[in-house]
Amino acid sequence: MGIAVRTVTLAIGIATAAIFALGANANAAEPVADPAQGRVGLRLSHEETARIGGGPIPALITMVVPLSRIGAGLHSDTQIYRDDEGGVHASLRQVISEAATHPDGSITVYLNAPGTRDGRVLDIYQNWTN
Repeated sequence: MGIAVRTVTLAIGIATAAIFALGANANAAEPVADPAQGRVGLRLSHEETARIGGGPIPALITMVVPLSRIGAGLHSDTQIYRDDEGGVHASLRQVISEAATHPDGSITVYLNAPGTRDGRVLDIYQNWTN
């Protein structure tokens, strides 16, 4: 099994574990698909985002997926540093936790198909109203 396949398999396993950790209830994560971009994901509520940001999931993910393979779609009001080339200088936990600090803040997490999105395995997008 190739490294990319193993990485994606482990990332799916971690994402599945995160869903179970959130619990199956009416506010469960909403599945999203973007077949044109070759990715599927989850849109989390504010409560789920806060729970994920404060728990072990970000550390577990970055044990399997290096930060260089995780993209961050930062909100326009972010306080996270982005260099002149668009590089984000923050941990996965910081990206998630920043969204959780806003009353309606949440994240959307995408798992990318191998060989797409410039080799990124995951993309995390911050969401909140201004």
